[in-house]
Amino acid sequence: MEFAGFTLRNNLFVAPMAGVTDRPFRQLCKKLGAGLAVSEMVTSNSLLYGSAKTLRRANHVGEVAPISVQIAGADPRMMAEAARHNVDNGAQIIDINMGCPAKKVCNVMAGSALMQDEALVGRILDAVVGAVPDTPVTLKFRTGWNLANRNAPTIARIAESAGVRAVAIHGRTRCQQYTGEAEYDTIAMVKTLIRIPVIANGDITTPEKAKHVLDHTGADGIMIGRAAQGRPWLFREIEHYLKTGEKMAPAPVSEIHAILLAHLEDLYDFYGLDTGVKVARKHISWYTKGLVGSAAFRKMMNTLPTVEAQREAVDQFFQQYAEEHDHLQYEENKTLEEALAA
Repeated sequence: MEFAGFTLRNNLFVAPMAGVTDRPFRQLCKKLGAGLAVSEMVTSNSLLYGSAKTLRRANHVGEVAPISVQIAGADPRMMAEAARHNVDNGAQIIDINMGCPAKKVCNVMAGSALMQDEALVGRILDAVVGAVPDTPVTLKFRTGWNLANRNAPTIARIAESAGVRAVAIHGRTRCQQYTGEAEYDTIAMVKTLIRIPVIANGDITTPEKAKHVLDHTGADGIMIGRAAQGRPWLFREIEHYLKTGEKMAPAPVSEIHAILLAHLEDLYDFYGLDTGVKVARKHISWYTKGLVGSAAFRKMMNTLPTVEAQREAVDQFFQQYAEEHDHLQYEENKTLEEALAA
């Protein structure tokens, strides 16, 4: 896919997710089939540039290009400064967050709260695009603030006029958070109104759903977030299905075991052993969520204090699982999507 001046492996994007899309996760998703992965959102507050969290989020050492960094804020000047700062530190694409529904973000009029003020949206986009004229700027937003104010088409046209190179749209309003089902009609409408690429996001959990969303919206690509947590190989499954029309054979348990172990080692190296153990817990939980016989393992995992104990427990669980099953088995009478959502 040709995207913002880069040639991507495909049109599959990893959605930016706070606390999830760190460098190890982005690299893994790219390795397993994603065309582009957007970083966790980085604050536009320059006072926090030196904090450990912000420095980690801005760490792109060894990362496969293009490097897309998402910035968040509500002040045009600060957002412009943040764009320049991140470009100076390796960002090749600047993505602007107008989609986050979290209260702590919206309460300071950032994230999806910005969709309530279309004039401010225009000022922010003009400022950021003008600040980094040689770097493509993209925008992620929702269908609107609430069901009565689905102004995604207006925001999309403002973005195109400002020189934004592509938009990604989550098929929910801010007030919906992540409840209910994503709708794609608004995304399809936006696609008819603007000439820049449109990326569809929301509830894309299977290869079949990915194809449905692409066909329904006419979007240029799809963006996947929560469904890839603990299942980064979803990207290669979708890539294979879109190319061939056939489902890829499920990965053997031994391969899933190897993928998880490599992911854990990358987390330990990136965060250090003490923080790495804590961060690894949630990833291990995601990898095993909904699996037959995994509840006791996940509960026990949260009590293990060391890297060595984590490694040993993961090895024991997956070695035993491989003896009993060729592939991952989810709880009886539940589809994969139901098990993951539980």
